[in-house]
Amino acid sequence: MNIGIPKESRPFEYRVGLSPAGVEILTQNGHQVFVEHDAGALTGFSDKDYENVGAKLVFSPEESFGRADLVLKVSRPTQDELNWLRPSTTLAGFLHLASSRQDKIDVLLEKKITAIAYEQIQSPDGSLPVLRTFSQMGGAMTAQIAARLLQNNWGGRGILMGGAPGVPPAEVVILGAGVVGTSAAQMFLGMGAHVTVLDQSLAALQRIWDRFPCLSTKLSTKRNIESSVVYADVLVGAVLATGQRAPILVTREMVRTMKPRSVIMDVSIDEGGCVETSRPTTHEHPVYIEENILHYCVPNITGAVARTATHAFVNVAMPYILEIANKGAEGAIATNPDLAFAVNTHAGEMQHLSRLTTGKGK
Repeated sequence: MNIGIPKESRPFEYRVGLSPAGVEILTQNGHQVFVEHDAGALTGFSDKDYENVGAKLVFSPEESFGRADLVLKVSRPTQDELNWLRPSTTLAGFLHLASSRQDKIDVLLEKKITAIAYEQIQSPDGSLPVLRTFSQMGGAMTAQIAARLLQNNWGGRGILMGGAPGVPPAEVVILGAGVVGTSAAQMFLGMGAHVTVLDQSLAALQRIWDRFPCLSTKLSTKRNIESSVVYADVLVGAVLATGQRAPILVTREMVRTMKPRSVIMDVSIDEGGCVETSRPTTHEHPVYIEENILHYCVPNITGAVARTATHAFVNVAMPYILEIANKGAEGAIATNPDLAFAVNTHAGEMQHLSRLTTGKGK
């Protein structure tokens, strides 16, 4: 199979669709891999690294897409990238199509693209093994970023996360007890914050409480969310509805009740966001102020640690990528139910992709 690895074109996306180690596995299995010039440069992978494991360099994004039967990306495709896709080819990446514009989905349907969303690959136990890696990293990063945003020089309330003798620590409220929420809670607790976690699942709250009995837990009801955001110095949105847009759990009216210059970190922004006042930001301009609250809404948080993120991603995703390459999209989907869950468009039809809004912990 011909496999294309383009250079990511979205602003401040430093990750790459596959590392040289992953490319080597594909070439050893008889596949031809076309890597765009400098695709891995910001991740620390040189063109020579890719050539040494059998990849062929191409020098335009059009060629990396145009030569490929299977395109491996990180972030969702831009309009230009959709135009470069050949009809009836396969696209794999963290696509987040539930929050994408309808016209882009229409292009995938018209071209009969098989779109496989890594974030929806689902194991029999209901877990999301590929998404889990980035979720763990993103959750951990929220704590270190929030600690900085609470500082006065970033516009925050001037609070030290762990407090000081005689001075209480920061109050952190996390919406969602999934992978992101659990990783975030671990890091916030490690920094000395007082943490409250809300989730609609009592079983999820039981798991996180068993692991961290020093935190507080609440069922995620409208009343509990309203009462919790009032005292939060940091509010983390970690809500996921697989294949769907994230639900709005925090309304603008709730945001207005928060303490001035407190921090909202909407990690669900890649799925549309769970806070009404959220809108996507970038690593260059990560924060804006609305209703006198700092909002951090970067969709690709782990893009700032691109090398670690890419290695971690390849470790877990490579068996699925290799199966698609060896069997073709049709064969892999037919024989692997984990992959079948991740198919968003195929043969001109939508599959496992909803525009509805219900959710649970991310």
